Amino acid sequence: MKTIRIVLWIAVALMAGVLGWLTLEMTRSTKEIAEGPFGVPFQLVSQTGAPITEKAFQERPTALFFGFTHCPEVCPTTLFEMNGWLHQVDPDGTKLNAYFVTVDPERDAPDTLKQYITNVTDRVVGISGPVDKVGEMVKGFRVYARKVPVDEKDPNGDYTMDHTASVFLLNHGGRFAGTIAYGENPETAVKKLENLLKG
Repeated sequence: MKTIRIVLWIAVALMAGVLGWLTLEMTRSTKEIAEGPFGVPFQLVSQTGAPITEKAFQERPTALFFGFTHCPEVCPTTLFEMNGWLHQVDPDGTKLNAYFVTVDPERDAPDTLKQYITNVTDRVVGISGPVDKVGEMVKGFRVYARKVPVDEKDPNGDYTMDHTASVFLLNHGGRFAGTIAYGENPETAVKKLENLLKG
């Protein structure tokens, strides 16, 4: 009986240690998100082919969306809505930056992105680049993106992309400030952008 009690106490101590470590890691991760620039350093290209890095997200408050040009509904809807929000909150376009990062760089070359985005808005800049570099950036910004074959019997054929549908909001300096969910009430979305400018 005494041996069982000792084993139980050791198990409890180990469990407490593991929970303490997990709490520390979660606190550290949350602190990093709150205090430092969100995401990871990257070197990609804008829709004009010009180099762009994470510094672009730190110059002004930023709205950041991840999508792709073959997206049937979420991406064109979000671009259209972002255009309206941005023109309402920042009519001159001097206070807020907005970016559309492709999660499908195989098909979304910079000129493809430019044509797609400028058909909808003049307020959002597209970002693309080499497949591996875009993948690292997407993962580093904690965005979910996965290629899904249109026909399961033909895994190497046409495909679509599952991806995070929220707009990320970054403070001046690139710190994470929240999200605007897909389908969010327009008044709430505008309020979030107004608060972003105040922060």
